Amino acid sequence: MPYIIRSIEVTDEPFLWEMLYQALFIPPNATPLPKEIIFQPELAKYVQNWGFDEDRGLIAVLEDGQTLVGAVWLRMFTSNNPGYGYINDSIPELSIAILPTYRGRGIGTKLLTKLLSQVKNQYSAVSLSVSPKNPAFRLYHRFGFKVVTQQNNSLIMKKDL
Repeated sequence: MPYIIRSIEVTDEPFLWEMLYQALFIPPNATPLPKEIIFQPELAKYVQNWGFDEDRGLIAVLEDGQTLVGAVWLRMFTSNNPGYGYINDSIPELSIAILPTYRGRGIGTKLLTKLLSQVKNQYSAVSLSVSPKNPAFRLYHRFGFKVVTQQNNSLIMKKDL
């Protein structure tokens, strides 16, 4: 399944909304959350008005050029408007998701590798929030993310660049 990785464009915002939903961890056998949940302010801020100067991200696209299959992105938050993985105003928060059909094929690894390489001279670190039960936790650990703190059922992790 050949694919390419390209930068996220402003016109990709509708796909980012889908990726935001896909990034929500639903434990096995749990009832899926309603799609509308992504429009709650605490989640919507991860995508809403994509294209700020600090926004960075990549999308995996099948070679047909039409089928978007995954995305990884960084967004800056502030102490006045923190994200779930907020550490401070100078560390961007990472989000990543792959459509279920395409998971387990190394796409997330490639997206994460490329994005971290692109921003290593721009930021001192990146952060994220993840459930320890989420299979992605192993991916983050493999990439060198370290647990900074635990809040409720989520871990805030940071990777120094």
